[in-house]
Amino acid sequence: MDIIDKFPDELMGKLSERFKKFPLLLKFLDAQKMLSVQVHPSDAYKDLLPPGETGKTEAWVVLKAGPESLIYAGLKPGTTPENLRESISNDEVQNHLSSFTPASGDAVFIPAGTVHTLGLGVVVFEVQQNSDVTFRLFDWNHIDAKTGKPRPLQVGQALECINYSQGEAGPVTPKEISTTPEKREQIFNAEHFELWRISGQLPFLMGAVNEPRILVCLDGNGNLEYEGTLSSVRKGDVFLLPAVAGVCTFHPEVAVTVLEIAIPD
Repeated sequence: MDIIDKFPDELMGKLSERFKKFPLLLKFLDAQKMLSVQVHPSDAYKDLLPPGETGKTEAWVVLKAGPESLIYAGLKPGTTPENLRESISNDEVQNHLSSFTPASGDAVFIPAGTVHTLGLGVVVFEVQQNSDVTFRLFDWNHIDAKTGKPRPLQVGQALECINYSQGEAGPVTPKEISTTPEKREQIFNAEHFELWRISGQLPFLMGAVNEPRILVCLDGNGNLEYEGTLSSVRKGDVFLLPAVAGVCTFHPEVAVTVLEIAIPD
């Protein structure tokens, strides 16, 4: 039995009636090679979603990047289903994709319907809707080591759910919330998740009353205090703060950078 089934109120608090499974997935992606060009459908494409699945909006925070790293997100002006399909046959898909060289700290929002990929030495933290629905548009002619064949594409479904009017996507501009005692920026304020980046050396508060939060430590270390008990937090750690925990105090041992993620009401 999942924790959310056994302890819905303790885990989800005021959100317990809305969700029967935890609504977010979290990942660290280390993309040394260029990943496949993908698109995820929105909730509006019911005919493309398996029973019980949702659409998938996601976002990235860049942790590491090199001079050759690339992020593709969105389409160049003039891209249509027809010329995009033709470019797949000609191995020229990248000519229709908006791209930029990322830097550490960049944040990219990938709403459902956005064509996207990344690679060539970029490491990101990813937050997304809890969905496995992915349509592969192009795979750079990679060969699957297990089968010795190219991986299957889902070109028809991908072309159907792309948002062709979205245009090019690039790094977002964080909104500064506070500078003392910690620097707090809101990076994403979306329908399915909110995300803040917090940096500092002095104790600061995390969590919220009667709702879950997620803590991701990107740099430094410290201790998270709950009811007088300290839990060690190190770079790379991910903590789920259940609704019952409420507001906790983070005590940095050195300068830290952490992400805090919320599920909107």
